[in-house]
Amino acid sequence: MSHPVYLGIDVGTQSIRVLASDATGRVLALASEPLTSRRDGVRHEQQPEEWWDATCLCCRRATESLGPDSRYIAGIAVDATSGTLLLADRDLKPLTSALMYDDARAHIEAEEVNLAGEDLWSRLGYQMQTTWALPKLRWLAKHFPLPPDARLLHQNDFINARLAGRYLASDTSHSLKTGYDFLECRWPDEILSHLDLNLSLLPEVTSPGRLIGQVCFDAAQQTSLPMNTAIYAGMTDSCAAQIAAGAVTPGSWNSVLGTTLVLKGVTTELLRDPQRIIYSHRSSDGHWLPGGASSTGAGILTREFPSADLHALNRAAEIAGPSSTIVYPLAGRGERFPFVSPDAVGFTLGSPASIEEHYSAILHGIAYLERLALNYLRQLGAPMEGPFFFTGGAAQSREWNQIRSNALGREISVPTIVEPALGMAILVASHHFPLHEACNRMIKIHETISPNRNFATYSEQYDRFVDELNRRGWLPDAMVPENVPRVVA
Repeated sequence: MSHPVYLGIDVGTQSIRVLASDATGRVLALASEPLTSRRDGVRHEQQPEEWWDATCLCCRRATESLGPDSRYIAGIAVDATSGTLLLADRDLKPLTSALMYDDARAHIEAEEVNLAGEDLWSRLGYQMQTTWALPKLRWLAKHFPLPPDARLLHQNDFINARLAGRYLASDTSHSLKTGYDFLECRWPDEILSHLDLNLSLLPEVTSPGRLIGQVCFDAAQQTSLPMNTAIYAGMTDSCAAQIAAGAVTPGSWNSVLGTTLVLKGVTTELLRDPQRIIYSHRSSDGHWLPGGASSTGAGILTREFPSADLHALNRAAEIAGPSSTIVYPLAGRGERFPFVSPDAVGFTLGSPASIEEHYSAILHGIAYLERLALNYLRQLGAPMEGPFFFTGGAAQSREWNQIRSNALGREISVPTIVEPALGMAILVASHHFPLHEACNRMIKIHETISPNRNFATYSEQYDRFVDELNRRGWLPDAMVPENVPRVVA
C-alpha cells in the first residue's frame, strides 16, 4: 500500500474512538476505549488524563492493525463534545477536572455572560446557555485560584496539545460556545474584561482543517504514531458527524436521531434567527452550518418500553401508518428546539388501544417534531433542495426511517458508516481533495428511502400536533406553519 491513510479521533462522552481510512473510505483500522464520568446532580466531570491514556491505547491498537502501512498516515484531526473544557498549566498539566458538555452548574454565570455580551451574542445569532463553555469558564475563574500561566483547553485542544507536546491553536467550531466572535475572527476582549477573564486564558483560534502542529517525539512513543505526523484543527462531534454523513453542500441536511434529535445543515449565508434557537458553526470550506438540538428523541423508548421487542414494534408501526393518537414524546420537562419552552411537558391526545398503537404514536410524534423543525428552518430562509441524511441509533431501523420519510414527504439516504471519527478522517483528506469531493470518495450510502404513503395522511395528524403545541402556549404563533390554523384565545 502506498496511498495515504487519514486518521480521525473522536473524543466522546462514553469512549475514545480512533479510525483510519484510505481515500476510498475503506476503514483500515478502528479502535475504541471506554471513558468514565462522575455525575453529581447538574454536575458532570471527567478526568482529562483518562482521555489521553485512552487515546494512546486506541492509537497503538490502530497502528498495530495498520502494521507497516502506519508509515503512510498523512494527518490527524480530533473532534470532541461541544462546550467541554478544563484549565491547565504551562506544562499541559490539568489544573481542574473537565466540565463536560452538559454540566449545568454555571446558571448564575450564564446570566452574567448574557448581560455582559448581549449585543454581540445577538449579532452572532444566539444566546449563551448554562451548559456553554464561557459561563463554565467564568465559574471556574470564580472558584479556583488560577496561576498566571493558566490556559483554557477545549476537550480536543487537550488531545492536540498532548500530541504536539505544546499548546496549539483551537478551532472556531469548539470556540463558538466560549464566545469567539466568528464574524470578526477575534476574542471579545472587552466582554472578557467585564467578566474578569484574562485574554491570556484563551487559545489562538483558526479554521477547522488548518494545519496546526505535528506529533512530537514523546507522543509518538506513547501512541506509536509516526513522529511529525500532521495535526489539523478539528470540529465538534456533531459537525464531525455531519461531515461523515455527507451533508457538506448548501441545502443538504443531516438529522441525527439518538437519545435526542439534532438537525444540522449547510447554508452559504449566516442564518439569522430572531428567536435565537438556531446557531451556526463555520465549515472548513467557508459555508455556514446551522442547526439545533431538541430535548425530544428516541431516549423515551427505553423508559416506556424497557423489555419490549422494539424491532417487532417498529414493523407494526410502519405497517399500521399514522395513529389517531397524537403523542409529544418529551421525556423530561423543557424543550429547546424547534421552539424554546422551559415549561413544556410530554402529552398524549387520545387513548391508544394497545402497546403497538402507543409505540407507533411515539414514533410518529418524533417525526412530526422533526418536520416542525425543518419547517422552522425553511421559514428562516434555509435552503432545503439538497440531499437529506438520517444518522444516529434510530437510523438502524428501516421501518422508522420509512415513517420519518413519509412524515417529511422527502427522500432520505442512510450512510453505511456514520462515525464522527470518519468525519475527521475526511477533514484530513480534504487537504488532497475539496471537502465535497472527499465526501463523495469516502462515504458509502447503505440505502435510500422514498415516501410510500400519501403525504396528506400524515399532514392531518401533523397539523393536530402543531395546533396542540400552539394551544398550550409553547409554540409561538409566528412559528406555526402557514397551513395550520392558529389558536384564537
